[in-house]
Amino acid sequence: MYTLKKSLGQHFLKDKEVVARIINELKKITFKNLLEIGPGGGALTKHLIEIPDISFKAVELDEEKINYLHQHFPSLKNKIIHENFLSVKRPFDEPFIIIGNFPYNISTQILFKVIEWKEYVPALIGMFQKEVAERAAAKEGSKIYGVLSVLLQYYYKVDYLFSVGSESFIPPPKVQSAVIRLSIKEKRFSIKNEKAFWVLVKTAFSHRRKTLRNCVKSLFSKTVLEDDLFNRRAETLSVEEFAALTFKMI
Repeated sequence: MYTLKKSLGQHFLKDKEVVARIINELKKITFKNLLEIGPGGGALTKHLIEIPDISFKAVELDEEKINYLHQHFPSLKNKIIHENFLSVKRPFDEPFIIIGNFPYNISTQILFKVIEWKEYVPALIGMFQKEVAERAAAKEGSKIYGVLSVLLQYYYKVDYLFSVGSESFIPPPKVQSAVIRLSIKEKRFSIKNEKAFWVLVKTAFSHRRKTLRNCVKSLFSKTVLEDDLFNRRAETLSVEEFAALTFKMI
């Protein structure tokens, strides 16, 4: 068998019904290449390697889990990348789907890594800490709507698929979990440029309790800042409003 490492945020999925639901969501997507992040004990992997006519790879940091996977699933030979996902190079030269029961300690960073690869990742289906999943899917006006929500939703349609209780894992995590789906947006709102958009969004949410004017005054002329829109707080602006605002930046 294998040991579970808290340092790597390992909580392995044991609920066959949840596994089936995730696999079912994946089958709704057409793809040729598939990357699994953190296969662990292989709960998802054993189903993924049976999908016909695709190229499959997995990223796993824990050498013990890699040895376990190779022993139980010989077809994984040369298909597991022994590396930290956050530092791994893009594994395919063509578009690929990402799937996984993602390590909770780096889940937000994983989503930002996906954004970096957006031109190659048309979709993702994965298990996250429920709090992260809710922030990813949050809409304007919500207290949890923030930088992650806006940046992710600019590039992807985010669907909160279903919640998962702690009893579905070994060991049971102290937090709840949820599965979300990201689908690339073919048409995005116009922006001045990506750098301006990212700077605006991050600056706007730097002090959530302050008005937009007080947060972003260094990015706009005094004349532009007179607009009533700047009386609002960042959490009330839609992704489209943030995009439009980039054209008024200095």
